[in-house]
Amino acid sequence: MSSQKKKNFQIEAFKHRVVVDPKYADRTWKILEHAIHEIYNHNASGLSFEELYRNAYNMVLHKFGEKLYSGLVSTMTLHLKQIAASVEASQGSLFLEELNRNWAEHTKALQMIRDILMYMDRTFIPSTRKTPVHELGLNLWRDNIIRASNIQTRLKETLLETVQKERNGEVINRSLMRNIVKMLMDLGPSVYQQDFEKPFLDVSGNFYRGESQQFIECCDCGNYLKKAEKRLNEEIERVSNYLDAQSEVKITNVVEKEMIESQMTRLVHMENSGLVNMIVDDKYDDLGRIYNLFRRVPNGLMLIRDVMNSHIRETGKQLVTDPERVKDPVEFVQRLLDEKAKHDKIVNLAFNSDKTFQNALNSSFEYFINLNVRSPEFISLFVDDKLRRGLKGASEEDVEIILDKVMVLFRYLQEKDVFEKYYKQHLAKRLLSGRSVSEDAERSLILKLKTECGYQFTSKLEGMFTDMKTSHDTMQGFYEAMGRALANGPILSVQVLTTGSWPTQSIPACNLPHEILTVCERFKTYYLGTHNGRRLTWQTNMGSADIKATFSGGKKHELNVSTYQMCVLMLFNNVDQLSYKEIEQAVEIPTVELKRCLQSLACAKGKNVLRKEPMSKDVSENDSFFFNDSFSSKLYKVKIGTVVAQKESEPEKQETRQRVEEDRKPQIEAAIVRIMKARRVLDHNNIVAEVTKQLQSRFLANPIVIKKRIESLIEREFLERDREDRKLYRYLA
Repeated sequence: MSSQKKKNFQIEAFKHRVVVDPKYADRTWKILEHAIHEIYNHNASGLSFEELYRNAYNMVLHKFGEKLYSGLVSTMTLHLKQIAASVEASQGSLFLEELNRNWAEHTKALQMIRDILMYMDRTFIPSTRKTPVHELGLNLWRDNIIRASNIQTRLKETLLETVQKERNGEVINRSLMRNIVKMLMDLGPSVYQQDFEKPFLDVSGNFYRGESQQFIECCDCGNYLKKAEKRLNEEIERVSNYLDAQSEVKITNVVEKEMIESQMTRLVHMENSGLVNMIVDDKYDDLGRIYNLFRRVPNGLMLIRDVMNSHIRETGKQLVTDPERVKDPVEFVQRLLDEKAKHDKIVNLAFNSDKTFQNALNSSFEYFINLNVRSPEFISLFVDDKLRRGLKGASEEDVEIILDKVMVLFRYLQEKDVFEKYYKQHLAKRLLSGRSVSEDAERSLILKLKTECGYQFTSKLEGMFTDMKTSHDTMQGFYEAMGRALANGPILSVQVLTTGSWPTQSIPACNLPHEILTVCERFKTYYLGTHNGRRLTWQTNMGSADIKATFSGGKKHELNVSTYQMCVLMLFNNVDQLSYKEIEQAVEIPTVELKRCLQSLACAKGKNVLRKEPMSKDVSENDSFFFNDSFSSKLYKVKIGTVVAQKESEPEKQETRQRVEEDRKPQIEAAIVRIMKARRVLDHNNIVAEVTKQLQSRFLANPIVIKKRIESLIEREFLERDREDRKLYRYLA
């Protein structure tokens, strides 16, 4: 196939010149000018827009665009000056209505004129970089109407007066205001801002500045905040009704600055109604209001947070250092829980669960709870009380709620290892005496502690439960093996406790009654026969016994007593009277424990199965004791507790503290070695910081103690000082 040749076409101009009638432009413009007048005079119905468009098209086509454009400007200006005179002549409230009416007519006329001159708008105006017809009409309105000397000031003052009337509670024509403001916006954002928004914001600032001074003098904090909130909402509503949306941020900033920011310090500290009073009186609505308003201004929430922090720390400090309140540990901890619940509710309901407020609350509680060195002991005593009797009959859900609340307080403790010491002691007593209301609750709390602090924290506690289960199985095997040999003897129940898991003490064993000693020896023989390489030590200070007693008239009771009390009571099977010295020599119970034991048997009202001479509340070495044959009780089973302080005595407290300090030493050393093994070389300050960070989940390590442990590790050649820089330590592999 042969390829076709491409042909180029060229359009050339007419060879001859087109001559236009010299009067054509004037004649055509007269037609268009007349049409513009008719449009402004509301007589457009008789006009042929098609013919007018063709005339305008021809003028531009024949190079008369400049004449058409300049004629349009002069004609529109003429009409706008007439409109300006009409607007100026309007009186009072008719001023805005007249302006609005003429604006509506002008925009309608402008639309018609633009349709007629569309061709000029599309060709002549872009090529000559002139202002388009519609924009031209807006500019001419701005210059001849809005910026007219007699109109500009009057318009601004009228608009501001109308806004002020609405602020004063009067009803205004919002639709009219919306139209006028829209007109200013249509003329350009700069017109709206210069002719209305800027003076509006200035006047508003002065108004709210004066009103805030008036309110602060006559209102309490709650009422002031209500008025400020009302004004703020009014301005937001005003913007939505008839102002430009971008004005909302600006006008609310004015209200916030004058009514909130300038007065916030005075409001927060206002006497009898400030923030502290709101917190004390649980005024959730007022607290929510102050939070929502203050969050709008710089540093507003920080101020609330600081004042709340100071208040909580001060009241908490009073609570934990009040000598009267610390007398009852259970009440002490319950008060802490009540305070925590109160402030949690405030943060959640009023402060929108703000994380910064929650953190501040936690920081405050951690501060004042640790001001009392006995807080770990008291929290453990609270748990002990709940798990002994306080949770009896409670549902599983209620138990979990209580335990979760306890865990919140536990997290605040800096000396968690001290809590562990006391908790282990209290748990041991509950398990050995069978006084725990729920094993599930016990295990649930240990699981929570394990989740919080790790396996090492609870390994010994879990071991205690394992021992109880193993002991139960051991006793079953013992009775199956002994059979009838134990038929007529006392029933023995032994808990075999693993050394290290239980808070046992090296107390010398007392002299057990012959009947008990016999069966104990049989158990020992059985146990050591089934478990090679073990050693049994009787912890008589931790045991209990049920003994049957017969009093005058054949009255019988079952007495639940401690092992020590049992040893004392069994002495009176053969005699009616014994002196303190005789009892002490017979049972060989430690002096402190013996006196407590005798005090509970002879001095406790309603449970005095022994009599003491002379009668007194305390036991002395010169006292004599008699079997109280006349003892009576409504109950068949009578529990006789040992007289013991709920809280530790001062020597016991010192002993516990010393044990805790000793237990901390290997933990601190282990942390130092772990850190140095990883880092090899480290200076003293960084070692202290790293050790403190590693151990903070258990206790707050003392820098002085850390230094001593470093010295100990150097002596034992785990570490050495750097020869050049003595502040650096090196790890010796």
